[in-house]
Amino acid sequence: MHIAKVELHELTLPFVEPFIISGGRIDARRSLIVVLHDEAGHSGYGESPPFELPFYSEETLASARDLLARVLIPRITGGEFDSPEAVDEALRHGVRGNPFARAGIETAVWDLEAHRCGTSLAQLVAARVGAEPAASVPCGVALGIPEDGKTDTLTRRVYEALQLGYRRVKIKVKPGWDEAAVRAARAGMANVDLPLTVDANGAYGWPEHERNLRALDDAGLLYIEQPLAPDELVGHARLAQALRTPVCLDETLRDAAAARQIAALAGPKIWNIKVHRVGGLSEVCRVYRAAADYGAELWAGTMPESGIGSQAALAVAALPRCVYPSDLEPSTRWYGRGADVIKLSMSKDGRIAVPGVSVARLLDGARFRAVTKRLVA
Repeated sequence: MHIAKVELHELTLPFVEPFIISGGRIDARRSLIVVLHDEAGHSGYGESPPFELPFYSEETLASARDLLARVLIPRITGGEFDSPEAVDEALRHGVRGNPFARAGIETAVWDLEAHRCGTSLAQLVAARVGAEPAASVPCGVALGIPEDGKTDTLTRRVYEALQLGYRRVKIKVKPGWDEAAVRAARAGMANVDLPLTVDANGAYGWPEHERNLRALDDAGLLYIEQPLAPDELVGHARLAQALRTPVCLDETLRDAAAARQIAALAGPKIWNIKVHRVGGLSEVCRVYRAAADYGAELWAGTMPESGIGSQAALAVAALPRCVYPSDLEPSTRWYGRGADVIKLSMSKDGRIAVPGVSVARLLDGARFRAVTKRLVA
């Protein structure tokens, strides 16, 4: 494929309510949108969604914007590539890390290929790993720490979410907001038999917070997500052996190399794959193959992204090894009605359909122009 033109846009979608995790607070989805064009009129859309502050990863919106505009976009503009994987290789050359910046272009290339072939991201990605994508995926709600810090607020939010049909409840936890938060979530789930998980985003230390983690281990959770810091690869392997409740890795699962190390250490066997955190769909395929070799079970996480970036997450969630409900949620949950650039809708039984077309065929062009600012054309 020939990449004739590249556009870079900044997108801003205010959240309906703040999303608070152990490391920080997000009031809006601000991200970078990459649009690729070939000479035949096909286009591909990708999203680069790091946060504005480095509380989740080392990358920020500003650093991704700089790298995209100054290094990555010039590297591919006007180039000829025979596959998305070839673009991924070109983006990696001489660039250490920076997966969110690379993913903006890399996922756009996959979408450009889908548009050229008249197919979808889900079909392309599934074909790479020798699978067929599911027609729809089950969704779980991800609830942040309430802004008012009250357990009653969390109980109400869990109850309200379950009325919408979600298939799993996940709550954010940190030291001092864990045992009480789990009790509050259970109160909202009264008489409802659904899995409950917690996500610490690396807020705990071991053995520093052993009492907290032992209490979570006794709480009947499906799994405990990312309890320790991202670089605690050995620590997570040891913690998984110390707890009865399975440990799920998120930020620690940086790439396929980390996946292979986790397997070599006999570490946790539940992995949250976030497309943009690992650098794009080419790396997702490598992680997926490592998971198959190790016997790890997967699910698709989100940042959350706009409807553009969510298409890549949907493609991953549709793969057969993704056996747990994803973090994908309807657009109204984050942005309200009519705000997202691609509307995601959830059925009453808690599922989102996997599109059979490329992003360009789903995009609300007028809405996109209203919420974006062009940076590079």
